Amino acid sequence: MRYYETMFVTKPTLNDEERGKVVEGIKNIIATNGGEVKALDDIGVRQLAYPIQKFERGYYYIVYFTGQPETVKELERQMRYNEDLLRFMTVKYETKRDIKRWEKMVEDVQ
Repeated sequence: MRYYETMFVTKPTLNDEERGKVVEGIKNIIATNGGEVKALDDIGVRQLAYPIQKFERGYYYIVYFTGQPETVKELERQMRYNEDLLRFMTVKYETKRDIKRWEKMVEDVQ
């Protein structure tokens, strides 16, 4: 298993229920493709660095998970088609030092 972190930004116009569906959908994609979600960090509404689709703000989340490269490939493929997402980015942690930092971040979120 490899260690990953995916940050994604949803549209600020979504209500709590709609954002919850987006988050659950992402968790389900990870789980059905052999990954395991370790933690979810709900950061909240933040100012974007530049307007995206005429939005000045976005709702930020970070998902910490383990999985295989195929898991990330499928996750990103399906995220590209989700119109409720403004942006997303996945980071892979490889070195022992990075993995310890990942574990600490997961522990801090929980």
